[in-house]
Amino acid sequence: MVGRLACFLFVLLLLPLDACSAIYGDFNTFPVSVLTYPKTTVRPFDLRYIRVDLPPWFSSLSVSLESDVDIGDGSIGNIPESQLPMICFRDGSPPLPYASNSSVKGLVFHSLLNESIDSVRASSNVEQCHLLQKNLTMRFSNEEISPGAWYFGLFNGIGVTTTQSKMIIRGPSYSFSLNVSIEGCRTSAFWGQSCNQTVDSLLCTLDRSNINQSAQNATSDQTVQSVLSCKSPSLTSCLTGDQRKVYFVDIEGMAEQLSITANISLSSAHSNSSGSNSNSDLWCFARQGAMPSASLYDYAGIVDKSPLLIQSPKVGRWFITFVLSNLSEPLGTQLSNVTVCFSIEVNVSECPMGSAGPECASQRYMLQTNPRMSVPFESYYLPVSRNLSSQSANFVLEPLLSNFSSAGKNETWTYFVLDIPRGAAGGNLHVRLTSDTDVPYELYARLDGLPSLSGWDYYFANKTSNSNGSLFFKLYESSMSKVDFYLLYAKEGTWGLGLRNVKGSVAKGQNTMSLSLERCAGKCSFHGSCKSTMDGGGLTTYSFCSCDRNHGGFDCSVEIVSPGGHVLRSIFLIGSNAAAILPAYWALRQKAFAEWVLFTSSGIASGIYHACDVGTWCLLPYGILQFMDFWLSFMAVVSTFVYLTTIDEKHKRAIHTAVAILTALMAKTNATRSANIILVVAIGTLGLLVGWLLELSTKYHSVSSSIALCLNVIDRWQAIKQWLHNLIKAIIKRFRWDFVAVGFIVLSMAGVSWHLETSESYWIWHSVWHVTIYTSSFLFLCSKATVVDAENQREPEGDYQLTRQDSFSRVE
Repeated sequence: MVGRLACFLFVLLLLPLDACSAIYGDFNTFPVSVLTYPKTTVRPFDLRYIRVDLPPWFSSLSVSLESDVDIGDGSIGNIPESQLPMICFRDGSPPLPYASNSSVKGLVFHSLLNESIDSVRASSNVEQCHLLQKNLTMRFSNEEISPGAWYFGLFNGIGVTTTQSKMIIRGPSYSFSLNVSIEGCRTSAFWGQSCNQTVDSLLCTLDRSNINQSAQNATSDQTVQSVLSCKSPSLTSCLTGDQRKVYFVDIEGMAEQLSITANISLSSAHSNSSGSNSNSDLWCFARQGAMPSASLYDYAGIVDKSPLLIQSPKVGRWFITFVLSNLSEPLGTQLSNVTVCFSIEVNVSECPMGSAGPECASQRYMLQTNPRMSVPFESYYLPVSRNLSSQSANFVLEPLLSNFSSAGKNETWTYFVLDIPRGAAGGNLHVRLTSDTDVPYELYARLDGLPSLSGWDYYFANKTSNSNGSLFFKLYESSMSKVDFYLLYAKEGTWGLGLRNVKGSVAKGQNTMSLSLERCAGKCSFHGSCKSTMDGGGLTTYSFCSCDRNHGGFDCSVEIVSPGGHVLRSIFLIGSNAAAILPAYWALRQKAFAEWVLFTSSGIASGIYHACDVGTWCLLPYGILQFMDFWLSFMAVVSTFVYLTTIDEKHKRAIHTAVAILTALMAKTNATRSANIILVVAIGTLGLLVGWLLELSTKYHSVSSSIALCLNVIDRWQAIKQWLHNLIKAIIKRFRWDFVAVGFIVLSMAGVSWHLETSESYWIWHSVWHVTIYTSSFLFLCSKATVVDAENQREPEGDYQLTRQDSFSRVE
């Protein structure tokens, strides 16, 4: 045994490194987590959000999705927008494709390759949407995306009708299962998709002795900046040819400037160089959160001639890549015959607490979060200042604004910093500015950094110059005295808001500001209700609007049905129930009081329900009215079939009781499904057959007994044939078959109208359903003929009376 173990270890030592990697996997990476989402069904107009958290040390993210969606290239143009199955992904907060029609433009059908996600990396505020496919595989490395929260959204239809309230929800559903695997780097010294790229950290020291010279010369109020000075552990780094050198530095606070400087200590070319090496330049590429390259970066510059300055860098880890390139060649072309040695210095400048902006001349306020206890998942923000009262969500700006004299310019900036906590990315940041005169400010917002004219995520300057074209910026009001807008599904993290005064003087009048995190934008425009739920992993709470019958859109601001159309739909849906008078009148005329009560109650309940359904008037809660409408309708259909039998009342009561239980369960569980019409007709047919069997078992019991006693009689088969002939004859005489034929035609029309009902055409086809189903019941009731049973005639009883009279006379 020991010899076998030693032999096995010896074989392992002889294996090459690549073979060991194939057996045991990549030594530089390790599986962080594997998430499996079981098979889930997405109903029409429904959605699912899934959150994936990527740690700072992740190396790659792999997503594998399987679904039963099968859409070809030729059929995509024939699918309405409200039925498109889509998958969207976004960094930092849930995607919201139905906030704008532009999400459908550029819809990708082919498999998601690296080329198809380049656009999403260009801007963190843009979501990427793709048509859902049967099999979908995506892989992102840490060179492509940044760590943090990523959201995947699966939608069964988009557009303004997605949030519209619907009486029926019909359409294609699909199911999906999802596997998400995350791999990480074992050490922070390596980076890249396979964690094989060396990344060096910088040695940093904090220097607080830096004095702002401008402030020192201008006033005696000296502003002290803290500078984080970082250098490479090795004094000199060298690059040859296509080599690259990567460093990282962590920015933990709202910094004012990130400067990158390289000092060339040696620059030489090999002997086979065809020209001077003066055209070889040391390029620097910087990127926040991910490794930069010549084709994908946030900032770039030639640092051997002048420093690379990044104003207001974002909070987080910054990666800095140095490569050699030639100005005469395309950017990113490396030189194989050049060696450059250099030393680097990275400085991070930060203003003291309460100051910000150029020369630290602007005021900066940290906002504290005040939860609204009466409304879950909502809060408002107020500056931490002794000059303000926390009794109101609004605060006056004048005591907080930066001074023009300290800035020495015709404009000033005042900054506010607030935090959106983890798990609250499904909320909306509401910003309001009001003034007694005119609003004199422009407002800029930026995630993980202070905004400026050159760096912002959203902005509002005036009514015509703002971010209203963005998917996640919604402007509700813009006037001279009031500005009201939302940042939809604001990403979790630290937000910097910059208030810019461009008037050149102190604003007149009183100006107030309000910042709050709210569930639904615009209170659903007062045309719907705000609802909240969790994502697939239970990590994030997000809110959405459930609009009324006449409105849609993510905030219920889109009018789908006009006031005139609303009146027309109300007349059709409510007035069409008057057709219940036909079967109710006939049942009352025939003294079928149970059927009369059912048809009358069904028509009244349906009219009241649809009056509530279209938003006219609700007598009872909506759920109760819907149950009563469907239950009584099902009972009315089945009672029509039971009426066609001639069994006695005790048997009818038993059948009606069983039917009432079954139809009540159907109306309570899933009343609007199309299969219910088939089930109701089947139950009614079964009730009719049971009634006929009961009738036959009592009426023809004696005949059956006579046939059974005549087993030895030669004409027993003739008796059976005669019995069957009489049965068929009785059935033929039982009905008026012209009414039966027309009744089935009208009933089939009711089934067709039920099948044709959609969310858009529901009002017309369901009105046709009301008329046809009640008319068919009326025709079936009329089809029952009054037949005189020969066996129950009174002739035998009359002869018996005459016989008795004769006997009495003889006695006398």
